[in-house]
Amino acid sequence: MSIKSPLLNRSGAVEAAGPDAGTAAHYGDPLREQRALARGQAVTDLSSRGVVTVAGEDRLSWLNTLSSQQVTALRPGDSTELLLLSIQGRIEHDARVLDDGERAWLIVEGAEAPELAAWLERMKFMLRVDVQDVTADWAVAGSVAPVAAWADYTVWTDPWPQVGPGGHAYTETPDPSHPGYERPWYEYLIPRKDLDAAVSASGLSLAGSMAAEALRIAAWRPRLGAETDDKTIPHELDLIRTAVHLAKGCYKGQETIARVHNLGHPPRRLVFLQLDGSQHTLPAAGSPVKAGERVVGRVTSVGQHYEMGPVALAVIKRSVDPEAQLVVEDEGELYAAAQELIVSPNAGQAVGRPAGLLRSPRPRS
Repeated sequence: MSIKSPLLNRSGAVEAAGPDAGTAAHYGDPLREQRALARGQAVTDLSSRGVVTVAGEDRLSWLNTLSSQQVTALRPGDSTELLLLSIQGRIEHDARVLDDGERAWLIVEGAEAPELAAWLERMKFMLRVDVQDVTADWAVAGSVAPVAAWADYTVWTDPWPQVGPGGHAYTETPDPSHPGYERPWYEYLIPRKDLDAAVSASGLSLAGSMAAEALRIAAWRPRLGAETDDKTIPHELDLIRTAVHLAKGCYKGQETIARVHNLGHPPRRLVFLQLDGSQHTLPAAGSPVKAGERVVGRVTSVGQHYEMGPVALAVIKRSVDPEAQLVVEDEGELYAAAQELIVSPNAGQAVGRPAGLLRSPRPRS
């Protein structure tokens, strides 16, 4: 059950559904809110997120052995992303990770937190680690720029779309042109009891989850539970870029990661869709994507962008012609969909380049 945010008491707040339940979808004017968020003039309530902490001397070496990411040398204030995979290399958990020198903070989707904390607890054995689900005590708020009034709060800085150490880009879009650079992203950890006062103290307006989601879609940023299903491997979503270190030691699912990267191609690929807006409606997430009469994938996220209009992310078969005109069908309505490559059909070792680990501008414990 989601925890109701105190910000739902703000004027005009309309509660979101799905994974953002408990927070506001909007506060009365979604496009105005989105424009303010994109300009760094608003913050968004992400308190539907879950927060898990791992304390203890062995925390980083332990997380390193369990996950896809190299975190043993993570310094206080550094931000990264890690995946916990199945034996088959399928994504089970996706965590935003920040270490403050005493504990590692894992920010996850709200529904993930209890399951993740329980699984980590089972994996402790005799190691010096302490796992806590602190979602009830800590809220998350997001912005596209550092919030001066929140300088004393711990902040996770999204590494997307930088290619991290040991990472690899599965898109052919050159780095300077990647739309993710137009959306830097910060997630602040704020005591839940202080959230309302902290937002007031920021001096910024509020934007709902509809605004944040539209900017995420335009940045090609995948989200667990939206772009993923029970068969998703990281290559399909370009998550090798930020969440996988291809040269680290053994971890569950590593064999699939290496085999697909070195010897093959992912069976599906993430694509950005510019939708025909003439219907004045949006298709639902989960709607089939068709090339001609053939269903080739599904819409995973959809939003109304303040500049581009209706936009979506979809996961489609790798074999779909990148030049093909696609159509999204939802309850008899057809939406023409111009595709823009995210994951290349020929993605693999020849595409991408490494870069450095992103460091928070104002780390605080």
